[in-house]
Amino acid sequence: MSNGGSNQPRPSKNDRREAAREKARALREEQKKRERRNKVLLQGGIIVAVVAIAALIGGLIFSSMKPAGPGPRNMASDGIVFTGTDGTLTPSETPATPAGGKPTPTKQDDSGEVANIVTYIDYLCPYCGQFEQTNREAIATMVEQGAATLEVHPIAILTNRSAGTQYSLRAANAAACVADLSPENFLDFNDALFDNQPAEGSTGLSNDDIKKLAKQAGVGSLSKVEKCIDDVQFKSWVQDATNRALSGPLPNTTEVESVKGTPTVLVNGKQYTGSLSEPTEFQAFVTQAASQSFTNSTPSPSETPTPTPAQ
Repeated sequence: MSNGGSNQPRPSKNDRREAAREKARALREEQKKRERRNKVLLQGGIIVAVVAIAALIGGLIFSSMKPAGPGPRNMASDGIVFTGTDGTLTPSETPATPAGGKPTPTKQDDSGEVANIVTYIDYLCPYCGQFEQTNREAIATMVEQGAATLEVHPIAILTNRSAGTQYSLRAANAAACVADLSPENFLDFNDALFDNQPAEGSTGLSNDDIKKLAKQAGVGSLSKVEKCIDDVQFKSWVQDATNRALSGPLPNTTEVESVKGTPTVLVNGKQYTGSLSEPTEFQAFVTQAASQSFTNSTPSPSETPTPTPAQ
């Protein structure tokens, strides 16, 4: 009777030792192959990463070294000018300032019968928003009636006040895009930016948000304006125009050397420093500035000076 089991002889101790050594050699060889494969993959990954980083750095360098393009059309003075008659408000058409060129100061109406209103604004500035909300309708009415002209200078002095998104610069660029491609809609877009003004220190509006406002404002050539916004096409111009405003001298005034803060509002060369929330105060200032210009432009009927009454 058989008890079963294998008829193979049990491996000797030497055979078992040799089999173990052979298995160990096979494991070592497999480990070496894996290490070689990982090394190749790692080197390849490093090369790809280095190439990607180099491409990114190269793109940034190229972008920063790319020559600045021309400024926006209809802003030859660094601002867009509006005149009006018979209830119609019209933007002045001007060629773009060439890259590296200097702006051309606006030739203001010096008849003494018109208030030349000039504003320097930052779309992130809460005081600018307050001034605009308070006075824009009255200003538009004065311009439409031919009693005033309006020149708007978008600048970006608060670029670093939007959590790294550079909203101030992007918004000023968007305004330049609209001035360039759809100037008749500039004031509507300007109003929309202030009506939806983000808080200083926030991330501001995204480019998509700004493009939505452009659409809501009825901006023409919308696809081109949207591309201009995404490309930040007039970034260099915004920076240059801002530096010019801050360094001065400001054109058409002998009283104000440069922009010290926003809003900076000039009427016939005189700076408004009154209330930002009281419309009648600004309207009174406009009337006074215009009347002073009229008085100064009217020849005196006599060369004999009139003595000033004693106080």
